[in-house]
Amino acid sequence: MWYLCVFYHRLLDYRKAEVESLSHLFGASDVEEENDKAHSLEWRLPQHHHPDSPFHFVNLPSEDIARKIANRSILVKGMYEVWGEGDSYEELEESVKSFPEERKLPYLDSESSFKINVDSFGKALTFQEQNQRMQALNFIPFKGRVNLKNPDHKFWLMETDDSGSNNGLPPIVQRRIFFGREIGGADRKLIPTYQLKSRTYLGPTAMDAEMAFLMANQALATPGKLVYDPFVGTGSILVGAAHFGAMTMGADIDIRVVRDGRGPDCNVWSNFKQYGLSMPIALLRADNNLPPWRTGLKEMFDAIICDPPYGVRAGGRKSGGRKLLKGAVSPYVVPDDKRTDHIPSTAPYSLVECVHDLLDLASRMLVMGGRLVFFFPVLREDDCVVVNNYPEHECFKLISASEQILSSRYSRVLLTMVKISPYTKEIAEAARIKHMEFKENHLKWLEDGNLHSAVFSPADSKSSAGDEGKLSKDPKPKYRGKYV
Repeated sequence: MWYLCVFYHRLLDYRKAEVESLSHLFGASDVEEENDKAHSLEWRLPQHHHPDSPFHFVNLPSEDIARKIANRSILVKGMYEVWGEGDSYEELEESVKSFPEERKLPYLDSESSFKINVDSFGKALTFQEQNQRMQALNFIPFKGRVNLKNPDHKFWLMETDDSGSNNGLPPIVQRRIFFGREIGGADRKLIPTYQLKSRTYLGPTAMDAEMAFLMANQALATPGKLVYDPFVGTGSILVGAAHFGAMTMGADIDIRVVRDGRGPDCNVWSNFKQYGLSMPIALLRADNNLPPWRTGLKEMFDAIICDPPYGVRAGGRKSGGRKLLKGAVSPYVVPDDKRTDHIPSTAPYSLVECVHDLLDLASRMLVMGGRLVFFFPVLREDDCVVVNNYPEHECFKLISASEQILSSRYSRVLLTMVKISPYTKEIAEAARIKHMEFKENHLKWLEDGNLHSAVFSPADSKSSAGDEGKLSKDPKPKYRGKYV
């Protein structure tokens, strides 16, 4: 059945990917079995609408699944059973009257209560205009009583403005009006509740709460699943997974983060305590380059979610130290009396090596069908992607790549991969070869950790002498949703 899916106008590339993941979670589709499709659900746009419009029609098996998707989603404003649509209120009336009576009558019963909401996209409606539009719906034979606080049924009249107002929104050739019954909607109170500015323990790379929930949805976090973050930091990503009931586990190379924090009441554990969430089953001091798992241990995690340190806000580190890795000094044995407070030396950890180790870890430790969700950086020049292909592994299938443009020079892509085959030595060797090819065929910043300088260097290095030393400004976004 077709439902109108109305999105919040932000993080445009992430919207369909989130709905696809939640549809799989609730049994509406099997993304893993699709051959080459990034999305297995059927979508279509309303008339006159641009693909970046917040209005999309999606085909779902049942109303129950549509409700579950809408109620859990972060970016879906609401799911609606559309009773009618048109370019004018005359067309809308004809469309609503032609909607099957047997599907309307259960919600027009005299024993039920209802509420009509009026919403608009692209313009603001005054209270008087909203009342006028509701009066135009008097052709619908509502028999129940109005209840504005807790109605049995909610109906929405939604109107989109045309692009002539030049309001910075996606172009709409002609206005469109929708009327329908609300199936379900997102709880946006979730975001202010978990916002970072009220978080007990924060670090410079703490993941935004909205993005952490999106990553948890992409990873299908649910009660009974074990989710692991190998770059846990202050635990902001795991907080999102724990909110949806998943068991969590994290690791970080900096023991001061996972063990000490800023005191007994300001650490990773206190972030979970603040929201009444289940504590992580373990926080490890571990190096992604030298994983601590015993030989033979495999397929332990249902999902791995992380934001690898790729060198913009923080650079990656691995164990060993520069001199030790270069063979200039011998391995150091820590005396027994200093082991408790010893902080091992570390060396720079390039992005390409970090991602290879992450894929190897996931191929070993994820269960079949488990998901790997992580960010990958992308450099851009004149709106063209400079690095446009992503690391591959035979154990995984890439099911979505959602880009978030952060500036004219730099964006990051949320990659969601699903494990489709068991780990073998042959696959590990093939992955090593692909890793070497990926390393050789990409820009120097991937290996040498120069992403920070590449991102923050002037976009136009050939500027005139009068403009020398000035950073070029980011181009004005076409519309706000694409750049947030």
